[in-house]
Amino acid sequence: MDAADFSAVLSEVRRFVRERVVPLEAEIDEKDEMPADIREAAKKMGLFGFALPEEYGGLGLSMYEEAQLMFELGYTTPSLRSMFGTNNGIAGHVLMVGGTEEQKAEWLPKIASGEVLASFALTEPDAGSDPSTLTTRAHLDDGGTSRSSAAESGGEWVINGAKRYITNAPLADVFMVFARTDPDAPRTRGISTFLVPAGTPGLTVAPKDHKMGQFGAWTADVYFDDVRVPATALVGGVAGLNRGFSTAMGCIAHGRVHISALMVGMAERLVDESVAYASTRKQSGKLIGSFQLVQGLIADSQTDYYAGRATVLEAARAFDAGTDTKVGPSCTKYFASEMVWRVADRAVQVHGGAGYMRGVAVERFYRDARLFRIYEGTSQIQQVIIAKALLGEAARG
Repeated sequence: MDAADFSAVLSEVRRFVRERVVPLEAEIDEKDEMPADIREAAKKMGLFGFALPEEYGGLGLSMYEEAQLMFELGYTTPSLRSMFGTNNGIAGHVLMVGGTEEQKAEWLPKIASGEVLASFALTEPDAGSDPSTLTTRAHLDDGGTSRSSAAESGGEWVINGAKRYITNAPLADVFMVFARTDPDAPRTRGISTFLVPAGTPGLTVAPKDHKMGQFGAWTADVYFDDVRVPATALVGGVAGLNRGFSTAMGCIAHGRVHISALMVGMAERLVDESVAYASTRKQSGKLIGSFQLVQGLIADSQTDYYAGRATVLEAARAFDAGTDTKVGPSCTKYFASEMVWRVADRAVQVHGGAGYMRGVAVERFYRDARLFRIYEGTSQIQQVIIAKALLGEAARG
């Protein structure tokens, strides 16, 4: 995008976030719902497709540009980003990475406009940090023909299984479902991805989860009981058969940089909240900001924020260049998630007893921040990915 146009987009999003969404944060948290007018405004601004290609109606932002946009979106409740994050991220990228030209043409314009809300159905009750162990199955009802010819001429796939903690599931129009299509293949090689529209017979969405935080962003379990989809629902067509795991990993790597930038935006907000409170709250007749131990908390948080921002931008540059699409995303996700948790904890400490009260922004962000150390791969999984990559490189000499 032209630099001047991108600057205008950032300015518009910043105004939208700070003038329209921030004042509604407490209401969103209390009602566990995103206001309809905010959803419509996000659609008009192109936020449902900022990371999708321009040819399909998106803004076509690079990862570096996307990171800067996420800094702005992260300044408010993360449920705002969650509303359109899967369209731009892990769900929309399924089609970008692995879809056929026909699938892209049919679905991406609807996803980019917000006409269609997409969900990424990978996690299962017993397959979270290691999705290669998923047990949802899909078999081809081929009418006695070969697998490949049935896939090309109109056979149906039958899906059975269950997914857990699926973002936007109660609202989704289509699910990107990962299922095992070759039970005899090695764990990472027998998985495929399917486009399953909401309302397909046999697909059931459970009541939304009641979470610790991030209210306004809904998750739920999803069940598949002999769900039948046409051969054309196989993402990537015949060429996509048993390639779902690599598709998922490519989407998740992008998502890790994306979500890391969101955490940096949240850290900036937490620092601002801490500074504002320390500049007005008095103790013993003095502003608490005059106490050096409080100053130390604020200084540490600003330093964490500064380091997190630099880390994300460097990871985004490398991702765009294609020089690091695995270790960098894991490094930045690991650092940013631990960083924002430290900053949130210090913000509550600066606020003292007020920081523990519902209705105070830092209390809400404290609850919201905890999830970041878990989803998109736990901190411990990121450690394993980083260490294995480096040790493998060393072993190869």
